[in-house]
Amino acid sequence: QVQLVESGGGLVQAGGSLRLSCAASGNIFSITYMGWYRQAPGKQRELVAGIFSGGITRYADSVKGRSTISSDNARNTVDLRMNSLKPEDTAVYYCNVFIYGPQGGNNYWGQGTQVTVSS
Repeated sequence: QVQLVESGGGLVQAGGSLRLSCAASGNIFSITYMGWYRQAPGKQRELVAGIFSGGITRYADSVKGRSTISSDNARNTVDLRMNSLKPEDTAVYYCNVFIYGPQGGNNYWGQGTQVTVSS
């Protein structure tokens, strides 16, 4: 069993900053990818930022330059820091992790955390 626990989010004013954290625990052999996705009402879930085990990162164009994703491989955690927040950043943010365990590789999602940016 693998559990993902997300923290952070909430109500933020436009122009402000936030930090989202996600911790994976359970029967984990290795993690190859950790990322954050978001889904706004009426829209599809989309990538915000991701980081591979070797340190390669990728960002959505909409957050590039004002977001930083980082991971701690020893603690199995991933953080997303976002600055200069905009109302269009309002969404439910989901942690996504690809984990190798006793039964092979599987993709896991967190329960989601709401981020609301007020104008």
